[in-house]
Amino acid sequence: HTGSFVPARRALLGPLDQIFTRIGAGDDLASGRSTFLVEMSEAAYILHHATPASLVLVDEIGRGTSTFDGLALAHAIARHLLEKNRCACLFATHYFELTHLEREVAGVANVHLDAVEHRDRIVFLHALEEGAASRSYGLQVAALAGIPRPVLRWARELLARLEQQPGLRPAQDDLFQREWKPLPEEEQEENLRKPEPHPAMVRLAALEPDRLTPREALETLYALVAQVQSNPPPEG
Repeated sequence: HTGSFVPARRALLGPLDQIFTRIGAGDDLASGRSTFLVEMSEAAYILHHATPASLVLVDEIGRGTSTFDGLALAHAIARHLLEKNRCACLFATHYFELTHLEREVAGVANVHLDAVEHRDRIVFLHALEEGAASRSYGLQVAALAGIPRPVLRWARELLARLEQQPGLRPAQDDLFQREWKPLPEEEQEENLRKPEPHPAMVRLAALEPDRLTPREALETLYALVAQVQSNPPPEG
């Protein structure tokens, strides 16, 4: 250890063999890697190398893809760090669904940074409090950053509509309320070996031939051929 300053009245730190971080976002244009691919590559390295004597710092993993893909990956990565790597981990996330891990896995504790909201403004207190945050402050932070008022007003209206949709939040919360049991390794391997459908096949399956004019059908056929030629399906 370097003997760095610890911002606390007292701290008990055991020896660490490695410190891993998955923080920040940025693509790698030179090697053709997207932000999400960079993020997953770093996460994979951590999952393969962290030990019970390691410290892992993770910030907002899974945000570079669709909501459910990202949420599922974040949950699975957190479980692996807890149950397989068994390392000390600080896992920052806006996925409220992950707060259920405190009830499911021993040694997990939810904490949040406190803030005070007054009208449309927010003040960050930078005080660590026990428990999960009761809400997020995305609109208030956007206002603080200078987003124009018409944009904020429209976003607020959309948020109100989304929150009124029946079953929206419960459906997401229920994803992880059942006891989590990993699939047998044979079934996991079989799922990974299943090939993804070719984009041309997906497009073809969605077509309604009776609704196409002869010209549209011909144009669609040429487009499908071009798509297959530019991205040939794997052999076998």
